[in-house]
Amino acid sequence: MLEINNPPHNFVDVELVKELADSFEHLDAVEDCRSIVLRSGGSVFCAGANFDRTENSAALDPSPFYAQAMRLFSNRKPIVAAIQGAAIGAGLGLALVADFRVGSPQSRFSANFNRLGIHPGFGISHTLPRIVGAQKAAWMLYTGERVSAQQALALGLIDALSEDQDPFSTALVMAEEIARSAPGAVQSTRSTLRAGFADHVMQVNRHECAVQLEQFRHPDFLEGVRAAAQRRVPVFQGR
Repeated sequence: MLEINNPPHNFVDVELVKELADSFEHLDAVEDCRSIVLRSGGSVFCAGANFDRTENSAALDPSPFYAQAMRLFSNRKPIVAAIQGAAIGAGLGLALVADFRVGSPQSRFSANFNRLGIHPGFGISHTLPRIVGAQKAAWMLYTGERVSAQQALALGLIDALSEDQDPFSTALVMAEEIARSAPGAVQSTRSTLRAGFADHVMQVNRHECAVQLEQFRHPDFLEGVRAAAQRRVPVFQGR
């Protein structure tokens, strides 16, 4: 079991994602580990990436963050994510690294990048439509729509819904069920099912990152961040 613990919102940054990727690599080498449960402490799974959102938005560079984030897709063992509370932006991207996701009644999901004035990142341009289909992914990406736990279950964005606020026990049962199968067979099957997946995500993310670098210099990004902080509808100029 791996737990993200960066209260209160469990924002992710370069150091935290690197530590998580290092842990995945370590568990790949542990023979007795047959599946992984990923969870977060507190009431929020992950509210996004903790970029340095200053007035000097043109100085932002997501490249180091994504270099570490892309390592998460190269692990060999199945991952079950326990999603309590919000998985927003990069938090949604992190949830989509997992093979399976378990939600709680309080879970909610949003790909809020366009509402912040930027292109999606974390490989979400590929991972989200792979799970929910192209049409629904496009709607979520264009609008930043907040998806409830019940909606997520209907979409296949989560695979199970726990009855209480903490989905960890349900996720653990799923991981234990996977662990009952032959580990070599599971890992080889996973490799077949995900053939080329990590490479494609990395390729897509290179494009995402290049576009984001340009858009961080645009006034619409600063307006999007301000509006989010002030909990108001952004007024984008589009020029």
